[in-house]
Amino acid sequence: MKLQRLSMPAFVLAVLLLIVSVIHAQTVHVVQPGDSLFRIALQYGVTVDAIIQANNIVNPNLIIVGQELIIPTGDGTTTVPATPQPAATPPPAAGGGAGGNTTTTGGTTHIVQPGDSLFRISLTYGVPVAQIVAANNITNPSLIYVGQELVIPGAGGTTTTAPPAGGTVVQPTAVAPAPTTAPASPPTGGNLFPNPSFEGNWYFYLYNELQVPEGWQVATDEGPVTVTDDPGDVYFRPEIRVVSTAALPESEHSQFIFDGVKTVKAFKGGAPTSFSMFTDVPLQPGQYRMTINLFPDIVAQYYPGGRRDYSTHPLAAEYRFINNNGGTDWGTLTPGQKNTRTYEFTVTEPGTTRLGASFRSRFVAANNGYFLDNWSLERIGN
Repeated sequence: MKLQRLSMPAFVLAVLLLIVSVIHAQTVHVVQPGDSLFRIALQYGVTVDAIIQANNIVNPNLIIVGQELIIPTGDGTTTVPATPQPAATPPPAAGGGAGGNTTTTGGTTHIVQPGDSLFRISLTYGVPVAQIVAANNITNPSLIYVGQELVIPGAGGTTTTAPPAGGTVVQPTAVAPAPTTAPASPPTGGNLFPNPSFEGNWYFYLYNELQVPEGWQVATDEGPVTVTDDPGDVYFRPEIRVVSTAALPESEHSQFIFDGVKTVKAFKGGAPTSFSMFTDVPLQPGQYRMTINLFPDIVAQYYPGGRRDYSTHPLAAEYRFINNNGGTDWGTLTPGQKNTRTYEFTVTEPGTTRLGASFRSRFVAANNGYFLDNWSLERIGN
């Protein structure tokens, strides 16, 4: 039999067709503000591992806005989503979404959620960390990523927790996922918030300028400022730091730290900002009071020697309480001094409630900053 030799143009055409067929089996996703590999995987119906392998990702917790990711769909089509304009997004409500855990023969498969660590997962299931490490051949117990499936040996039952949806949500790496049902007995006294004065550890997620206290999450708005007359006004992501007395002048300790030796500092110079900090708390029916303490560091102008003029505009600093999808309307704060705000609400059904507060500075200022410390959640009645 005589083999027919392809001419050079025919050979090139065959190669091009092969490349096109490979490309057609993939989708290109341009990373947007708020994206994580877990959310992208949910969006396209693929696994996180598949995206990691297709893009040779070394650190699954680090993706960058504008980065192009190949999504291996295998559906014979190529889609390159247009880059949407950033839009202001409110903090997500608790509950809903995909993810969680499923019972398997001989144990439970736990899908790593935002906030998981091996230590916290071991506490949730009552299984030693060493057993989880051995069952999953984990070489670095400090490195797990959202969407990863872990076999929990000897654990039974199911526990489902859903990741937040929407917004630029910062996902913790060292805090237990919130349960979807409240404890069997009502809480009695004390502060129900985790890490309420932010004295515990902190974590980075996605951006190294976002440093968030353990047990809490952050959402930022990076879209148009819809509460001003100028359509060109745009919110910029603030920097957030957990700072201690060691990082502050002694004269500012009592000014910015209200309990312990740490405070949360959020700040941005020369641009409007809007952000939220919140956590998920299992609650039984009853009446509750949430209290937040903060110092709005809204500076109109700095002077040599450290002197500053605080903004006197009545809308320079605003806040609202978060209660799942609701909460309160926006209220005003007084820059340059400690502000204390309280919010009382009633829980009618046992379950997990997302609680926290949002803050916004709608105007350009020399500094749009906030110091947050000593927050509390108390049960005040049945």
